[in-house]
Amino acid sequence: MSWKASERLMDTIRHYARFPATGVSLRQMVQFGEKPSVGTLFRASQFLAEELPIRLAHRVQELDELPDGLNEMPSVIKVKDWYAQSFEEITQLPRPQLPSDIRSRLMKPSKAIGRNAFRLPAATPNPSIDEGEADGWGGLQNDNGRAKASARRYFAIVDDSSDWPADLHLYNQRFAQTLHHIKRRHDGVVTTMAQGILEYKRRRQRMQIDSTIQSFLDRFYMSRIGIRMLIGQHIALTDQSHHRDPTYVGIICTKTNVQDLAQEAIENARFVCEDHYGLFEAPKVQLVCNPNLNFMYVPGHLSHMLFETLKNSLRAVVETHGMEKQAFPVTKVIVAEGKEDITIKISDEGGGIPRSAIPLVWTYMYTTVDRTPSLDPDFDKSDFKAPMAGFGYGLPISRLYARYFGGDLKLISMEGYGTDVYLHLNPPAHRTYRFPLGFFANDYKAEAARYRNGNRELSSPAGEPNYYKKQQEEEQQEGSDDDDYKAAHDMPAAIPRQQERTAHLDIRKRRKETTRFEGRRSHYS
Repeated sequence: MSWKASERLMDTIRHYARFPATGVSLRQMVQFGEKPSVGTLFRASQFLAEELPIRLAHRVQELDELPDGLNEMPSVIKVKDWYAQSFEEITQLPRPQLPSDIRSRLMKPSKAIGRNAFRLPAATPNPSIDEGEADGWGGLQNDNGRAKASARRYFAIVDDSSDWPADLHLYNQRFAQTLHHIKRRHDGVVTTMAQGILEYKRRRQRMQIDSTIQSFLDRFYMSRIGIRMLIGQHIALTDQSHHRDPTYVGIICTKTNVQDLAQEAIENARFVCEDHYGLFEAPKVQLVCNPNLNFMYVPGHLSHMLFETLKNSLRAVVETHGMEKQAFPVTKVIVAEGKEDITIKISDEGGGIPRSAIPLVWTYMYTTVDRTPSLDPDFDKSDFKAPMAGFGYGLPISRLYARYFGGDLKLISMEGYGTDVYLHLNPPAHRTYRFPLGFFANDYKAEAARYRNGNRELSSPAGEPNYYKKQQEEEQQEGSDDDDYKAAHDMPAAIPRQQERTAHLDIRKRRKETTRFEGRRSHYS
């Protein structure tokens, strides 16, 4: 019997979808996960217990409101039910009843983190619970669900002593198991959504999808990356307390070696090419990379991007020159470290792409494969294992992975010769950035716009006065914390925010004056 969401559950989901997601920086995740004590993991679980339902609710509501009958496709309904079921499992997970002394300890920052041991600011009232709707969960909140201090702040290292109650440890394990089950359930989201788009195209008899659906898929898959990043990091941190690798903080590797990952992706892509075309030997790939180039990144993301682009290049080379050819042109992978980015260029001689088709490469479901494969209704592979060749998802999804960490993926083609793909990676040592927040509910887009236009005294979703102004002050405080952290980890300090803003305004002012002068000169000449 298949699972079905009740009307009451959908009402609760719509309530959660009214609130925006909370951003988490890569620096916060690494610093937080360096010493994952029982108390620290519990604080992280409480953040996720409130944050994940908000993000899941956004996706359920957006899937439910898709236009032109796309929301009625069986595969799309299946994905929506997965998100709703995961929402229900997280929100209904019972939380431990903690004595007052344990709650007090959880609210105090660790003494071992030096200057970063600041008391967290007061949180907004819990957006997930209306007054009178539910009792307090007996943890860090009082009876009406209002947090006494920040329960929505991810970075909150607490006392790392080992004398935490057993209930706290058991809850951490149970929460991690729930997240693991949810992560497994969502492994097939990308391919199931691809099947849903195929169903839509066949029913509507359309060859391509319009810009509205393209934008939705970009938002949906980017949000999925964020959700899986938070879930995967928490699961790994929980397990890391037993099996610790010094170069890993959760799923983040502080010393990701580009050459090793590139070589692994090359071998995997060549193996798939040989297996698919029945070749004795796939086209050779030459790798040019500094063997000592290491940086902080998520190895799984980089492997996925390299594998997808290499797979496309090798397929183009084989199909352009013919499977009977004895020696194929060599595909080159060149890695360069600049002052701002690490750039990986993949150059092939696979015949290139017509200039008119370049924009279509980034659209979902566009493919040069003659026949798009079908998926078994029970197919549940993840986007790292799925047979994506023929669905047209390889490059669009890879570009989202690159952009998620501030990078990009670009393609330059010379029809009749070959294609160059540029993968730009933006290491955290070069720039401080935050994870995408997800996407605001419609009610908050206007408020966010008013904030950008100069109104700094807006209330939070739960009604706290001057919330965004306080957030700005906190970010300025975090700027100084960033510099301390970077100094401790041999990272260049960031330009002070005010100095950076002033310099930016000076540039704009000079540009405006130059434009005005040029206009006057052309008028009188």
